[in-house]
Amino acid sequence: MTSSPSFIPPSSTFLSTKPMQRLQPGIRCVDPVSQQGNRRMKAAADFAKAHLSGALRQQLLTYERERERDREKDKEKEEKKERGGLSYPSILEQQILNLDREMLEKLSATYNEAGTTCLVALLSDKELTVANVGDSRGVLCDKDGNAIPLSHDHKPYQLKERKRIKKAGGFISFNGSWRVQGILAMSRSLGDYPLKNLNVVIPNPDIMTFDLNKLQPEFMILASDGLWDTFSNEEAVRFIRERLAEPHFGAKSIVLQSFYRGCPDNITVMVVKFKGKASEK
Repeated sequence: MTSSPSFIPPSSTFLSTKPMQRLQPGIRCVDPVSQQGNRRMKAAADFAKAHLSGALRQQLLTYERERERDREKDKEKEEKKERGGLSYPSILEQQILNLDREMLEKLSATYNEAGTTCLVALLSDKELTVANVGDSRGVLCDKDGNAIPLSHDHKPYQLKERKRIKKAGGFISFNGSWRVQGILAMSRSLGDYPLKNLNVVIPNPDIMTFDLNKLQPEFMILASDGLWDTFSNEEAVRFIRERLAEPHFGAKSIVLQSFYRGCPDNITVMVVKFKGKASEK
């Protein structure tokens, strides 16, 4: 089923609800959770969008309060013990896995096989932390115009994923694209309870951290796989860089261009423009 292209206006990025939530000065959470093309998959994306931001926001705020309290007391060792080794990557992983468990419980009760990808970018201090499940992708443009991958797609044909699927007793086959059990074109997702029950699809995110002072980023692109079916990382960065003066930082233009190139899949794009130097954030 062909879905309409869509983009997320940057003005909504910094609203208090979705898709980017302002947590406190210096910390923002982005959770563009892309819907899969089939309408029945919309339930999974809607569930993730409704539940992830709030839970993640609450835990991050608690984490920041504890960090501030421990800084004031100047007790680094005690801080680590009291927080149980918590960090931004561990919080992101915990909340994404919790979300998947809640989603499976809710959707499987009605035999809803919906699933979704999840791409989260957390900006704090001088670091950018990105968590990814599935084949949505983040790409950053650095100060020199280079395309820096923020995530790696979870595809069944990748050696690591193929070995894991085979070890779980599953298989991949080609049906237009490589698919797990001949069904799903990605090897990790949220939801998709029939494949989760077989343990061939998992919700575990890959998490990467980037030094903003080193990269001095101009902008980043967070998008579903529909965009990346028609644009390479480098081409997308060049396209957006030439259109940053547009009302939506080029997001609408690149969605339409991808659609015109014949992409039949969901095309959801967010462009986040960085202001000033990372040290000023």
